[in-house]
Amino acid sequence: MYFILFIAIALASYSVQAMLKSRFEKYSEVPTPDRMTGAEVARRMLEDHGITGVRITHVEGTLTDHYNPVNRTLNLSDSVYSDCSIAAAAVAAHECGHAVQHSRGYLPLKLRSALVPAVNFASGTVSWLLILGLLFFNSFPHLIWVALGLYAITTLFTFITLPVEINASARAISWLKKSGITHGETSAMAFDALKWAAYTYVIAALGSLATLFYYFSLARGGRR
Repeated sequence: MYFILFIAIALASYSVQAMLKSRFEKYSEVPTPDRMTGAEVARRMLEDHGITGVRITHVEGTLTDHYNPVNRTLNLSDSVYSDCSIAAAAVAAHECGHAVQHSRGYLPLKLRSALVPAVNFASGTVSWLLILGLLFFNSFPHLIWVALGLYAITTLFTFITLPVEINASARAISWLKKSGITHGETSAMAFDALKWAAYTYVIAALGSLATLFYYFSLARGGRR
């Protein structure tokens, strides 16, 4: 059963990633009004929300954009920072949405940030603990349950991420319309691009939950 489930999730992930890439390539060909770059869109959105002290930086890669609440930096990728497209505007506005969440004390973002140290620790240790727990279940029966607890934290993190990302996109679309950067058809394009980006987080959360249940079944089997 789990094998079929994992295959289905893998296929869904591949399809969503392919669609996301296709949409961003398509909307990267549609220019923004006044040829505003992603960096300029981000700067304007921050100003419109009265947010100061956030530094807009340039990072390498494609779709590597992110907001860092620790050092208050808005990091835009090669395909967003200097690009004058609807796709770039949508991504830049979405990342600004996280900055707005931070400044407004958005609770899910606070929870996600609080979990980051635990998730980083879990990600580096849970695989080894699971292997050791299964190999030495009779000698150290509690080891695998510790591993499952750590993996449960990473699963919780993926689900808390969902409202954070969806809310950031909602803030982005609302502001893009209000500011006049998008309207009518281009608003629909921006929404479509961010919608497919959100689906990647949904697939990740479902995949993590399925893996958690799978590990739990292994632990139950080992106990018997």
